[in-house]
Amino acid sequence: MQVVRNLKELRARLGGESQICCVPTMGNIHDGHLSLVKIGKERAPLVVTTIFVNRLQFGQGEDFEKYPRTFEDDCEKLKALGNDIVFCPDETQMYPEPQTFFIDPPKIANRLEGRFRPGHFRGVCTVVTKLFNAVQPQMAVFGKKDYQQLAIIRELTAQLSFPIEIIPAETVRADDGLALSSRNRYLSESERAEAPRLRQAMLQIEEAIRGGDRKYVAMEYLAGSLLARHGWNVDYVVIRAQKGLARPSLDEKKLVVLGAAKLGATRLIDNLEINID
Repeated sequence: MQVVRNLKELRARLGGESQICCVPTMGNIHDGHLSLVKIGKERAPLVVTTIFVNRLQFGQGEDFEKYPRTFEDDCEKLKALGNDIVFCPDETQMYPEPQTFFIDPPKIANRLEGRFRPGHFRGVCTVVTKLFNAVQPQMAVFGKKDYQQLAIIRELTAQLSFPIEIIPAETVRADDGLALSSRNRYLSESERAEAPRLRQAMLQIEEAIRGGDRKYVAMEYLAGSLLARHGWNVDYVVIRAQKGLARPSLDEKKLVVLGAAKLGATRLIDNLEINID
């Protein structure tokens, strides 16, 4: 596996390649990230995993400096999986000058996650555009765990006419249903035991919907109340249409439950797609 640290070297290495899959990450690689690389290996002869902690997507109160950086361990895991190239630029490579041009995402970026993390998706869209320009892949893999991010990146790719297929990857979970995340390491033992309740609240909503209930606002309220009674600080638990993440009509067949809540000091997110026959 080759480690590339600057843009000039990366472009020289990839110049003759015709099929490249990009897996953008901020590092601290876990099985969820590795599942994206596996998908990439199935789809393309060459996989470039990027590792870059992007300052632009960190908001006020989100500690950029404390984000876990585990580069050597990350490389060992990626090499064992057969990843081809790790592109790990520093900030002087990604932002050689102060970034004054940004990708301004649509209104959906100011809702849900965007409401609680102002400017987050502006930073995400800007860095993803720069990474796409650097790697120039034919496909890229993004996890469904960051569902709103996936929806925005899909629209970004379509509207800017990038010749890149965006491949969605299912969320990888622990045996008790908790979505794998770099943030899970911050949970105490008791918080880790409680953490699967977010997923369980979503499964209860799915059960009600499949049973014919369409009182979506009431379901959202009950799920949030359940979590709050068990010590969660709930940002949102909502039911949306998968396409566009708008409030669904009563006859919408493709739904998604989206949730974000803090357990202690750790903020967890999750989602559950519901496809009604």
